Amino acid sequence: MIWLTQLIYIKEGEERTFDDFEAVAIPLIAKHRGKLLMRYRPSPEDVIDGTLEKPYEIHVVTFDDDADLQAFFRDEERKKMLHLKEQSVREVVLIKGSKV
Repeated sequence: MIWLTQLIYIKEGEERTFDDFEAVAIPLIAKHRGKLLMRYRPSPEDVIDGTLEKPYEIHVVTFDDDADLQAFFRDEERKKMLHLKEQSVREVVLIKGSKV
């Protein structure tokens, strides 16, 4: 099982565009045997300590294996909407791992 954590930073004023992309992308996770475990939008008071910039959202997702993850990335429906992601997202930090 593959675990992904994404720290997502969006461009100012592009919240709606990002939500439009997510409305398409998130349902496609299950199509490729993945699970969205958490979609979290932290507020400033949620950060206890650290130097990392607070992300707009944090996603935790699992896929059964790398083939399923790659199929999600190659999904044609998702690819048609990537322009919305490119328009709205400034940066994504992707942390890939496994449960220990």
